[in-house]
Amino acid sequence: MSLSVSLYVGEECVYDANITHNLNKMADKAGIYYALWRPEEGGFIKAFDIIEILENGIEDMKQRPEFYKMFDSENGWGTYKDFLPWLEKYLNACKNYPLSEIYVSR
Repeated sequence: MSLSVSLYVGEECVYDANITHNLNKMADKAGIYYALWRPEEGGFIKAFDIIEILENGIEDMKQRPEFYKMFDSENGWGTYKDFLPWLEKYLNACKNYPLSEIYVSR
């Protein structure tokens, strides 16, 4: 199972990516779970709504890599080394398209 995130400007998809659900605990510890998995519950509709949240989570993950690596999936499907670059790409897309609408599929 995976999380798919998409950003749309009108009917045009400007960003689309997916990542394993195995990273949801790591995301929760970084304070970014709702921004990623359940944006509608956090009231996050547009990309600009989650930029600061992602920035803060990424910064914490960079400051404490060993802590976050404790939440790596035992089967290797969902690791810190894969998640951090994925997050950075998503953050960049949010910054490039701040008015885009967030869509998730889980």
